[in-house]
Amino acid sequence: MHQIYVGIGSNLGDRQGTILAALQRLRVRARILAVSAFYESAAADGADGPAFLNVAATLQTELDRAAFELFAREVEIALGRANLHKLAARPIDIDVLAVDEEYAHPQLAERFYNLLPLAEIAPGLREPATHATVGELAASLAPNGVRRKTRTLHFAADRQDETPDVRLSLSRVGVSGVRRVMRLNVDGKERVYNGEFTMVADLAPDKAGVHMSRFGEILEEAALDVLARPDAPARIERVVEAIAREIVRSQRAIRADVRLRADFGLERWTPVSGKRAEETYTLVGIAHADERGSRRVVGVEAEGMTACPCAQLMMREHSVRELIEAGFSLADAQRALDALPVATHNQRGKGSVLLGVAGAHADAVRAEDLVEIVENAMSSETYDLLKRPDEFFIVNKAHHNPKFVEDVVRGILARALDVYGDLGDDTFVAATQVNYESIHKHDAFAEAYGTFGEFREELGTGAYLTQKTDLVAWLGTRPSSVVS
Repeated sequence: MHQIYVGIGSNLGDRQGTILAALQRLRVRARILAVSAFYESAAADGADGPAFLNVAATLQTELDRAAFELFAREVEIALGRANLHKLAARPIDIDVLAVDEEYAHPQLAERFYNLLPLAEIAPGLREPATHATVGELAASLAPNGVRRKTRTLHFAADRQDETPDVRLSLSRVGVSGVRRVMRLNVDGKERVYNGEFTMVADLAPDKAGVHMSRFGEILEEAALDVLARPDAPARIERVVEAIAREIVRSQRAIRADVRLRADFGLERWTPVSGKRAEETYTLVGIAHADERGSRRVVGVEAEGMTACPCAQLMMREHSVRELIEAGFSLADAQRALDALPVATHNQRGKGSVLLGVAGAHADAVRAEDLVEIVENAMSSETYDLLKRPDEFFIVNKAHHNPKFVEDVVRGILARALDVYGDLGDDTFVAATQVNYESIHKHDAFAEAYGTFGEFREELGTGAYLTQKTDLVAWLGTRPSSVVS
């Protein structure tokens, strides 16, 4: 393994977003050990374009220097760098600064825009000629116009912190529909997500508003923070928790709530023909933070199909009468219908499960397990790609396994309790199912929520617990603060 120090810069377009995208792409072949803050500087003498934004990062990779530099060029091209001229403006620039504690860039000591961010994450790295450390060089030389970027521009006018005309508090203020491409860890593998964030905080009666632009900055900084932690993979629940905590801190809010929904794919094979396909599911992360701390839940949404038990029983009853009238005995009629699936109407359904786990088992939940919990609770799973034998298999399976919408939710809960039977009674679980009805003009819906302890008590005693813990109670927020 090699340890490579890189400088990443941009002076075109969305500089900060492009640098983050470069870090995400570098993770395909390298492990990120540390990432500096953003540093801004004017373009070098003779260079084109506006000011540069730069970071330094420490990477661990199996690639040697030549192979890594080739990979870095591929990342640059993928992010839109077409002109490789030395002094041309560019959306992204990735330079190797050092490899395995040895300088790789001969002019590093003169490149203040690389030296200062590198000194932040690797101050003990030594320059081979003078043996001075990067930290010593950075401290002894003038910054030459390079400045560590502050969180936001500061102006004397701050309307958000002024007193509003109507002094009333608001329960949820923030942004929704914020889309980001992120690389997150699912089932031990890093996957690319197209995520959509909702980020809200409460607003005190003496503040006119929140700083809306700050939410976007918090999102980018949380992404950098998660990227820079080698011992903690970038799980979706960690990202939303980090953002919620930072909203409370930076917005001086009493509480904050964050939700991230991200579509992702899992490899699947059709049940008979064995065709490989990538099926799409939705990963959900929700977090709440306040002055006491933070809590988070993680879950998935998955589609499948259900066959209606009620209509099937009516069809069976009618078929028995028809067979008897045709000369069959009652026993033969029932035996025939036991062997064959009876017709009924079926519908596509969408199920979901959320799990909240506190303490040492907080990272025990796997998205792939949650998908299987939801799919297996329905009459049958479904696939985007099906050959004729696969269609027969699914329809036959579903009609031998009819389910009400209520049956699906109970099945999700039972499977969650079995799969995660080692988790404590304070673990939270919520299950929902929507059936998009085929013969009605409405949809069928069912939902249940509570702690493992509450459901275990119902199963063990047969008691009806009329009050169970809901999501807002488990997270510690208020009903008006749940992120929708």
